[in-house]
Formats: sequence, C-alpha cells, structure tokens
Amino acid sequence: MDAKFDIQNLSVYFRGIHALKSISMAVPSRRILGVIGPAGSGKTTLLRALNRTNELEETTRIEGNVRMDGHDIYDPSFDVVALRRKVGIVFALPVPLPMSIYDNVTYGPTLAGSPNKQRLDMLVEKSLRDAFLWDEVKDRLTMSGLRLSGGQQQRLCLARVLAMEPDVILLDEPCSGLDPISTARIEEALTLLKKDYTIILVTNNTKQAARVADDTAFFLMGEMVELGTTDQIFTSPVQQKTNDYITGRFG
Repeated sequence: MDAKFDIQNLSVYFRGIHALKSISMAVPSRRILGVIGPAGSGKTTLLRALNRTNELEETTRIEGNVRMDGHDIYDPSFDVVALRRKVGIVFALPVPLPMSIYDNVTYGPTLAGSPNKQRLDMLVEKSLRDAFLWDEVKDRLTMSGLRLSGGQQQRLCLARVLAMEPDVILLDEPCSGLDPISTARIEEALTLLKKDYTIILVTNNTKQAARVADDTAFFLMGEMVELGTTDQIFTSPVQQKTNDYITGRFG
C-alpha cells in the first residue's frame, strides 16, 4: 500500500512544551485515516505538522522527519506555499470569506493564477458537487457565503479546499458544531472523495471514526498509543488505553 506520508520520530514543541512526542507512522494514499483522542492529545498539532502551519507560531521547534511522496517537506529547499496548496485543511469552525458563494470557491485558484472564467465555472460546479452542496446553492451562487447555514458553510469551506485541487485533505473536527443531517452529508462526501484524495480526519467523535475511517490512530498526551485498521482498533485494540477510550471509560 503506497504511503502518502512517511513520518519518523516527529516531535513538536511549543514554548518548550512537548506537544507531540516522537510520532512514527505511515499514512496510506487514498484512504481515510481517523485520528481520535481526548483534547490536548496532539491531534491538531499532527495535522498542522503535515502542512507546516505549526511553524507560524514563532516558538515552535520541530524534530524528526516527514516525507510526502518521498520528499522531505521540512527540507529548507521545499516549497512551503506549494505544500499548503497540495495539503488543504478544513477547521472545526467554518469560516466563509465575506463574499459570494462563487467567489469563495474561486478565491484560491484566482490567486494562484487561474483567471479563465470557463475553467473557474467548471471548478466551482465540480468542487460544490464533491462537497455535496451544489444542488442546494446552484441557483444562488451570487449570494453571500455568510448567509448559508452552519452545515452549508462547512461544506463551502470543504469546496474551497477542493477547488485548489489538493492531494491531501486535512479535517480538524469538521462536524463538531453541526447537526446530524449536515454531519451525514459531510461524511458521505468524504467517503466518495477518498478515491481521489488522501484524507486525515481528526474527530472527538469515536462513532464518526468508526463510520468513515479506513484506519484509526489513537493519540493520548502527545503520543500515538495505537494505529491499525478501524475494524481492529474498535473491535480488538491491542492497548488497554485504547480500549478504555473507545468504550468511554475515560476521555
């Protein structure tokens, strides 16, 4: 199985605090990796290590090695801007830009130099379809994205990432504030998107990981306790701590 990311002994420090501790793991291509664990366990730090946004915090120190498609993303010569285009991220709180739905989706590609109107029109439709939003907004693309419901706004943010034609989609608790119907639509979108993208889903909802992830990693206090197929993690975990977490005994 091809690995999109090969992570070896990755540690991240913030203001001297050891937030992520010697993580080694492979992230397979075109599968969904669920990352579960209580708050403060290093899940978001892992995501931000993969598109190099941890280092936007001046006090960050990073050790170890992260290779994407065989290339060291922390090599000084590596193009960080190109990396962030290829590794898009959707956050827990949807943050549409204060502009139309159409302009939300085309904002990134336009900045990146794709001004052709016909291409942008096609990109908007494809991205919104892939985010399971097209049928709901196709007749009001000039409406402000801020007027959409919370669940629609989150799918718009997903469409905005897809419009950049990334290789990897990182999701940091994307359904944490959404109703069950909106959550189901996002989960359905992810299940279809994995045929074309590598997806890493951080979630505090173990049931969500069980529903959509192919593989699951359990993090606790900055360490990766266990990694396996989702079926194995949820039915026969090797580590007692994993079993305690997924059965609700702590966390």
